Amino acid sequence: MKTRVKICGITRLEDALLAAQTGADALGFVFYAPSPRNVTAAQAADILLRLPAFVTSVGLFVDADRAFVEQVLAQVPLDLLQFHGDETPEYCASCGRPYIKALRMQPGVDIAALAQQYSDARGILLDAWVPGVPGGTGTTLDWHSIPQALAKPLILAGGLDVDNVQLAIRQVRPWAVDISGGVEAAKGIKDADKVRAFMQQVYARAN
Repeated sequence: MKTRVKICGITRLEDALLAAQTGADALGFVFYAPSPRNVTAAQAADILLRLPAFVTSVGLFVDADRAFVEQVLAQVPLDLLQFHGDETPEYCASCGRPYIKALRMQPGVDIAALAQQYSDARGILLDAWVPGVPGGTGTTLDWHSIPQALAKPLILAGGLDVDNVQLAIRQVRPWAVDISGGVEAAKGIKDADKVRAFMQQVYARAN
């Protein structure tokens, strides 16, 4: 099975085009002001205008007011929403767009049961749990603790890089992998060599 790739934290057109040209299936745009990878609606809209066909644009939100999500959607033609906070299933469904829900692998939380609550999600993204930080920590989660069968396609995030992505795919067999910091030269600035190397590792595993 092909493992799909989302490269998140896109802030520059050149990084978006590089990711698309190297085979990324989706690009993530962070609409969360505390993040060093935060972009404005205007920045994201300008990048999306220049993307080639068949590259999915994903907008990441963290416990955002509904009005803010609507404001972004009025300016940015996003294909998919990613809710990365403590959003309820009702909130996620109310935004009127296809979405994925990020869940952090917090000790003591029944991830399989929690994932089932988001019955209309297109996928469940699993990230590492770091107290007080919603994501983008670069911390690798315990792959062995991931439930064998989730109700939705699994998107694996959390500390992935060129050196561990093949092992992650082999152990977890996710629908997709999601990377941000692991292919960066600095926060929000992608490293072209790392992006190419990461994609090569994913493709090598697929073959």
